[in-house]
Amino acid sequence: MKSLNSLTALVCSLLLTSLLTPAFAQSPVRAVAVQQREIASHKMFVGTVQASKHAILGSAVDGRVVEFNFEEGDFVKANEPVAQLLINTISLQRDAAVAELEVRQAELEELENGTRTLEVEQMRARMLAAQSRKDYMKLRRDRAVELYEKRGVTSKEVYDEAVSAADAAEQEFMDAQKAYELAEEGPRQEQIKQAKARVAVQEAIVQELNDRINKYTIRSLFDGYLVKKSTEIGAWANSGGAIAEVAKLDELDVVANVPEQDIPHVRVGREVQVEVFAYPGRKFPGKVVAIIPQADIRARTFPVKVRVPNQFDEDQPVLKAGMMGNVMLPTSETKLALVVPKDAVVLNRGSKVIYVVAPAEQGQIAKMVPVTLGIHDGSDIEVMGELEPGMSVVTHGNERLRPGQPITVLPATSTASAAGR
Repeated sequence: MKSLNSLTALVCSLLLTSLLTPAFAQSPVRAVAVQQREIASHKMFVGTVQASKHAILGSAVDGRVVEFNFEEGDFVKANEPVAQLLINTISLQRDAAVAELEVRQAELEELENGTRTLEVEQMRARMLAAQSRKDYMKLRRDRAVELYEKRGVTSKEVYDEAVSAADAAEQEFMDAQKAYELAEEGPRQEQIKQAKARVAVQEAIVQELNDRINKYTIRSLFDGYLVKKSTEIGAWANSGGAIAEVAKLDELDVVANVPEQDIPHVRVGREVQVEVFAYPGRKFPGKVVAIIPQADIRARTFPVKVRVPNQFDEDQPVLKAGMMGNVMLPTSETKLALVVPKDAVVLNRGSKVIYVVAPAEQGQIAKMVPVTLGIHDGSDIEVMGELEPGMSVVTHGNERLRPGQPITVLPATSTASAAGR
């Protein structure tokens, strides 16, 4: 009986205290403004990081590997020799072809320059000497003719010898004269054309040998990282066989498979965010560069490529081919909507409400506004109700608020501002 009296007294005391206490105590809260902006719904899609370029470097010829200039993981510049095959024999052939080309180029140059002045003068001197001999032999022949035919004091043999010598001198003079004229005129255009053709043929031979030598040098056509070696020094490389693999990692493609009902909302050129599982909380900006118009028949998904510039830590790429992550892609059309931070929404007996900072006779009070939620946009959410852009809504301290409760809005902090965004 004594215990019952004590309990009754305690209950009465609590009731009296509650009656004497004000209905609502002033509560400190933080608030942000309602924003009106364009938003769209987004979903996370799992994607795989791939190199934007990947090439298997093969050999175009058979040969033995004598040099390998890089190890796996090394950076390779475009056109830098990765490996070298043995080229001793073909190098000798190329050297001989180059020497032959130099000879033919010199012959062409000689023809194009024409006959030298000293050679022309030499030909002229020979012509004049032949002319003098011709004149002398002609006088000798005339004398022999007179002695034989008119005076009969010389023999037929001497006569014939003088006539023959005069005819030979005449022919020698004509030959020297033509040689002099040709020397003055220079080489014929036909000869120059023939010499040019011989030079062109030899140049083609040298070029063909140089091309063959280039095939013995394995190069990458773009900057990248050597991700695999398929042979070693001393090994025999077959034509068409793999030598190494190079991947371009300064930018990568994150490939995500998007269901067909969401693919109409994905646009090429749209900027998106990528999160890689290896770096929790770290976001990498990217851009949609391709939507592959061929679906996986079983899954009914379309590959979407998002190009992501890589980041580097101590000259090593942060993102690596083969990593997995999430790609945030839009799944609805963009629309103009009122948005608030998700923290501003409070569950009230199964419904969603927001507390708006409203003016009162003495200070400010919390006004409860029922809302309907729309699409999510990061840390914000679309709300529909009796709200207008610029209204202040409570984001912190709203869990225990009651309609009409006096409130004190605390100054915004960096943390609160970040949460509000």
